[in-house]
Amino acid sequence: MNALIAWLDHRTGIKGLMHEALYERIPGGARWRYVWGSTLVFTFTVQMISGIFLWSAYSPNATGAWESVYYIQNQMTMGWMVRGIHHFAAQAMVVLMALHLMQVVIDGAYKAPREVNFWLGLVLMQIVLGFSLTGYLLPWDQKGYYATRVATEIAGATPVIGAEVQKLAVGGEQYGHHTLTRFFALHTGVLPAALVGFLALHIYVFRRHGITVPDPNRAPTTTFWPDQVLKDAVACLAVLVTVMVLAFQFGAELSAPANAAEAYSAARPEWYYLFLFRFLKFEAVEHFGLAFGAIYVPGLLMTILVLMPFIAKVKGGHKFNVAFLFLIAFGAIGLTVLAMNEDKHNPSHQAAVKEALADGERLVELADAYGIPEGGANVLARNDPKLQGPRIFAKTCAACHRYDGHDGRGSPILVKDSTGKESPADPTGTDLGKYGTREWSRAVITDYDTLFAPLRNAEWHKELVAKPDSDGLNLDKSEMADWVKENRETLLKPENAEDLNALVEFLTSQADRPGETYDAKLVERGAKIFEEGTLTSGSLSVSCTGCHASIPAPTPETKLFFDSKVEPNGYPTLAGYGSDAWLKHFIANPGHGLHYGAKNQMPAYGGQFSPHQFNMLVRWMVGDYYKPKKEHGE
Repeated sequence: MNALIAWLDHRTGIKGLMHEALYERIPGGARWRYVWGSTLVFTFTVQMISGIFLWSAYSPNATGAWESVYYIQNQMTMGWMVRGIHHFAAQAMVVLMALHLMQVVIDGAYKAPREVNFWLGLVLMQIVLGFSLTGYLLPWDQKGYYATRVATEIAGATPVIGAEVQKLAVGGEQYGHHTLTRFFALHTGVLPAALVGFLALHIYVFRRHGITVPDPNRAPTTTFWPDQVLKDAVACLAVLVTVMVLAFQFGAELSAPANAAEAYSAARPEWYYLFLFRFLKFEAVEHFGLAFGAIYVPGLLMTILVLMPFIAKVKGGHKFNVAFLFLIAFGAIGLTVLAMNEDKHNPSHQAAVKEALADGERLVELADAYGIPEGGANVLARNDPKLQGPRIFAKTCAACHRYDGHDGRGSPILVKDSTGKESPADPTGTDLGKYGTREWSRAVITDYDTLFAPLRNAEWHKELVAKPDSDGLNLDKSEMADWVKENRETLLKPENAEDLNALVEFLTSQADRPGETYDAKLVERGAKIFEEGTLTSGSLSVSCTGCHASIPAPTPETKLFFDSKVEPNGYPTLAGYGSDAWLKHFIANPGHGLHYGAKNQMPAYGGQFSPHQFNMLVRWMVGDYYKPKKEHGE
């Protein structure tokens, strides 16, 4: 072995290099405060290694980027772990960089003759932040896409050259394939090369002047090996363990694929940019414009950092520098906490975040089930009722109706009063969250007033109530409401519990919804009660067919779907009630004789939807979409 080492040393000089690297003198002994530079280099190495593995499976194009990240995350062996490590190591670099900067300034390691090394460190800081900005877009999901749009718009606010800088970064006028490929080139080529080059200069200049020691007499002078190496190794291990735990516990998020046609209200920068995001929202800052908050103020702060070596030459300059850095740190932390707290108490934002996560999970479910079509994952999204139905509902239906109390997408409908305070808006239509379910059918025949109470908020209903002779959809003069009041007590008798269940089962079975099963014996019994009104104890004041048309017996061809064989009789038909065919007919023309007729107050939407939109909305409402086994408890 000695002969081998001697041979290698004779040809490479490795012994001298190792001695130079390991036996640097450290006055005052090894200390934990010196570990930050080494942990930064270690974390960058982790980023390089994990990045190469990600690169091997990544496809940098607008119809393949999200899809390749999906593959990494869900198909590639341990891909989710590699991506999680890369994601959290990037965040660790930002934290370690801030701690290293604080240590350098507090210890005065920026003073002469170390000014150049300090400035090289500031350049490295900008490169690390550049990594974060460029890497955010690469998954090509909604979160990264819209955050990058904001970042490039900020760049566009740069005086004089802003428009050209933005166009250069975007790759033209539109965000798309060229934007992604340019950010990929920056993230995997330009910035790593720049960081390695400036890091080599940084270490060279650092070794030229040696370590800055605040108190050289605190302990005997030692060398980098072995004491400081041990401390650095322990610190690097702690960083790695932290990153691994975060990767195991949380993983890296992947929201729905980027889609310029759909707004993304949950868009936020990474947490270490939240302070700037919140700063830009201050009314005073907004008054002076985007360039003031995003270019001039940060530029001024950065200028002070650059001038610190000169400021330190003035009496009290070092104390000013330390105080300034702490002020910036506390300000950034305070704004970050403020932004997080505001988002936490913002129902609309929380709903948008929840929806974004659900959308991402849904696309993974669809990709797992069907694979990814040639047009990319957005093809799956466009043709999935569970994704598109809520969006159509929120846009066209939520002005009147609610879906489990929200707009279909999880956001509350709010209105502002004269003081600007927001409060929930009163719905003017029924809540359709349970529409077509057994719970809905039970409410119709036992609690009609409560189910349809939101109609009382509508102006048309208030006008009807004001008319003494009104017999429209006036709940105060509703025949159905009166029928429920007359029969509720009888239906709710314990001895009629099975009859009530049977009637509910029969009415609910009209929808014959996909994946739903109905008790045949209960349906048969319910059909008889619907026709005759006879219960175990007593009978209905008027059978259901006293108003509504009889429901034809199902056949293998028609099942129980609504069809043209049902004749209008002045009351809404319940044949096929809640099925996709019934719903399409009703939504298209609720004033048809088979529905509300002359009493109708609902707008007809037949010409307001494309066939595809109509299909997506109705299929979502009846639950006709892919459901993984876990939704069925299997």
